[in-house]
Amino acid sequence: MKFVCYKDKLLKAINSVVRGVASKTTMPILEGILIQTNNNEIKLTTYDLEIGIEYVIDCDVKEQGNTVVNAIMFSEIIRKLPDTEIEITVNENNLLEIECEGSHYKLATMNSEEFPELPKIEVQNSIEIEQNTLKTMIRKTIFAVSTEESRPIFTGCLMEVENNKLNLVAVDGFRLALRSIYLNKKTEDFSAVIPGKTLNEVNKILLDSFETVKIGISKNQALFEMDNCKVVTRILDGEFLNYKNVIPNNWETRIKVNKANLQDCFERISLISSSSIEKEKKYPVKVQVDIGKVTISCTNQTGDAKEELFLTTEGKNLEVGFNPKYFLDSLKVIEDEEVYVEFGSNISPCLVKSIENNDYVYMILPIRIKED
Repeated sequence: MKFVCYKDKLLKAINSVVRGVASKTTMPILEGILIQTNNNEIKLTTYDLEIGIEYVIDCDVKEQGNTVVNAIMFSEIIRKLPDTEIEITVNENNLLEIECEGSHYKLATMNSEEFPELPKIEVQNSIEIEQNTLKTMIRKTIFAVSTEESRPIFTGCLMEVENNKLNLVAVDGFRLALRSIYLNKKTEDFSAVIPGKTLNEVNKILLDSFETVKIGISKNQALFEMDNCKVVTRILDGEFLNYKNVIPNNWETRIKVNKANLQDCFERISLISSSSIEKEKKYPVKVQVDIGKVTISCTNQTGDAKEELFLTTEGKNLEVGFNPKYFLDSLKVIEDEEVYVEFGSNISPCLVKSIENNDYVYMILPIRIKED
């Protein structure tokens, strides 16, 4: 095998596929990148048995062939080479030679026949959306995915199409994030739970452009196709939360607030909330709604803090406690200037919603406040 390729093109491909390399495995082959030539193209592939990534680039192939090389070593060498043409060869001793100007490296290779094949997917449902749209939807929900392996279904995002609307839903037991868009083309209804890890990696590969990404869903696999890149992942088994039944339809107290002002208040209050001497102890912030005013406060051994916002309020007065991180995570990804925050009782979920449309909902569960 022998080919010549410009560094920037090769590095872009490596940076995309390296996200599918196994980090902890007893199979060294899964720590590698499979390099295959096909006429004047090379295809790079990684697969950790959960997520597989392929990337195809044009280059000057002088001799056809294939091999597997350690992904981390290969990527670090390519990253540090000069920005010019790189020649890569597999010699008669099965060593991968990398030559670039005055640099010359030799790396051990592995048998490409031992590299596992990516699953063949028989797509049953598919959609096409702009890459920047999907990128935005992932960024604005992925933070609410659970990290608890004891509930694996919640370590993924529910991706569903219902009445030609695409919903992406994440929930971790303490909060819920929902983003929605209407699709341009008529699409059959479907639902699948995509691992959060996969969506994180897809998000890094997606471009902030109007080019499309095609998403294909089969019985137990999902496929993301964009530009020269393809990502294959398993779908999580199990029953996802019936989120429509847990999002409250009514409120007893509602405020209309400038998003940036509310975010600034929570960020300042968090300085006290998270500075406890007892690091493992979580101190909630108290949100008190009165007519025309909201007071946000926190007290612990470090000190106490209080913020007041004068704004539009509706309904009953209320006092309720929250983990400020959950509020901040939601507010940081909202682009609207103003939002509604809707409350039920002091033990009911709170909703952060758009004033203009229904393209997002963030639900946050309260924390009981100890009486003074």
